[in-house]
Amino acid sequence: MAARILHRLRSALGGDGDRGPRAGDPEPEDCPESSELEDDTEGLSTRLSGTLSFTSHEEEDEEDEEEDEGAAEELGQPPPPAGAEDAEWGTAAERPGSSLLTRQLQELWRKSRSSLAPQRLLFEVTSASVVSERSSKYVLYTIYLIRSGQFDKAPAAITRRYSDFERLNRRLRCRFGCDMAGIAFPRKRLRRNFTAETIAKRSRAFEQFLSHLHSIAEIRRSPEFLEFFFLQDLRAAQRLTCTGMYREALATWANAYRLQDRLGVCSSGRFLLTLAGLAVCHQELDQLGEAHGCCEQALQLLEAQGSHPLLGPFLQAHVHLAWKVGKDKRRSEARLQDLREAGPPLQQQPTLKECLIKEPLE
Repeated sequence: MAARILHRLRSALGGDGDRGPRAGDPEPEDCPESSELEDDTEGLSTRLSGTLSFTSHEEEDEEDEEEDEGAAEELGQPPPPAGAEDAEWGTAAERPGSSLLTRQLQELWRKSRSSLAPQRLLFEVTSASVVSERSSKYVLYTIYLIRSGQFDKAPAAITRRYSDFERLNRRLRCRFGCDMAGIAFPRKRLRRNFTAETIAKRSRAFEQFLSHLHSIAEIRRSPEFLEFFFLQDLRAAQRLTCTGMYREALATWANAYRLQDRLGVCSSGRFLLTLAGLAVCHQELDQLGEAHGCCEQALQLLEAQGSHPLLGPFLQAHVHLAWKVGKDKRRSEARLQDLREAGPPLQQQPTLKECLIKEPLE
């Protein structure tokens, strides 16, 4: 390449820059055609380019630099070179008018980008293990739910097998036929279900499947989609609480709490039931401060509701716990008095633990 450029310069200086190529001149190089990789991974969606892939801090910094360069181009100014911003652009005092305006626009664009950027929920299959039972053998997938741009000290996680995903896919296709038409799902195989290659492909397919479902608002809010994530945990936590295994139940209630928080359903009846489970288990384990906090959070959610089956039990538990930990209980006592005047005697209402045990989780 360098020899060919030097040859052209010599020809131009020699006065024959307009002549055509000679017979002995080297042929120009053809640019290689860009090849497109075909993804033949079973069950991967062609409409969804990818889901969660953890990147290093260096990669994240590179992405931020590219976005900042794009911002400068949109504002009609070239991006400042790295390490030479003051030298090239100057300070606001040295460059009147235009430089100051450009900097202000850039800062405004960066602030608006950070404030308006939607927070995505990402799904990552972190592990897959083959489970053998007496009459069956299946793969158990562990999926983490992670909010983009945040670090979760205690991540929300679920474990599901292929039949769970298949049941969810079947239920959603019955209800959302049009929306589900373009969503791929890995098909069943008659053999080689437990090879590393098949498990890896299905893990990737399940990540894309969940991400694609979550991107559709109607599906994201549907009971079928939500219950896929936390209904099993709620049932398990309820069983553990009923049998007095409060420490194990507490961990399961806490994971159900995180799952509902990631999915954005912290005002539902299931979430109130989760707070009741946390409060009961914390109280049974003599963690009164944590139990009091759960009751306070539930009462904040019930603030606008005049009546709710759990309002009386939460108020009674909150008054009792506030007295134990030395917190103010006057507001809860006033609300209890209002309930006494408006409804049946509170002595006939079940306690928070009784409500928790009797609540059917279908």
